[in-house]
Amino acid sequence: MIKKLLLGAAGGLGIGAITLVGAVSMQPDTSHIERTGLVHARPEIVHGLVADFKLWPQWSPWEAMDPTMAHTYSGAEKGEGAITTWKGNSDVGEGKMTITKASPERLDILLEFVAPFAATNDTAFTFAAAEGGTQVTWIMDGENNFASKMFGMMVDMDAMIGADFERGLSQLDKVASATEATRKSEEEAAAAAAAAIAAAEPAAGEPGAPATALPAGH
Repeated sequence: MIKKLLLGAAGGLGIGAITLVGAVSMQPDTSHIERTGLVHARPEIVHGLVADFKLWPQWSPWEAMDPTMAHTYSGAEKGEGAITTWKGNSDVGEGKMTITKASPERLDILLEFVAPFAATNDTAFTFAAAEGGTQVTWIMDGENNFASKMFGMMVDMDAMIGADFERGLSQLDKVASATEATRKSEEEAAAAAAAAIAAAEPAAGEPGAPATALPAGH
């Protein structure tokens, strides 16, 4: 009797496993996550905050998850060829990012996860001038292996990572807006100083103006 029960249980588990494998295999082979937000700053300011990995801690949505996260920087100072690695707690994991292409309108980044699981994704940021600032789009594309397909059956990846993207764009807006305000103040101060110097210089022919040199013999 016990033998029959064990055989029946094993058979049920086998059928369940086959059903699970079939369900997982039917999941999408690729993933695409995309979010767009308006950042209240000029495109060159926003671009600069993304193209320089050393500035990411100011606005990255994952930084607050592990304030002790370790970073390294190598390759180019910023833009194409810039590389960063990170290693943190279980919430942020471990990985590497490399800017593979850079233009004023777009940055392409290869995202390589090491932990908690290995994965490779193509990410990108696009920048377009818009009324009030810059429209920034954050994109991530990848291929789904068996593990990621199974994980996707339990967790809505678009909702989870999309929420991180939205939070990151919101924080990028705050940092870029503050940078924009500082730049404008500096530019206005420089323009005012230049105008004051120009106004203080006497025009030719006025008292105090430098005398015009006469040709020799006069």
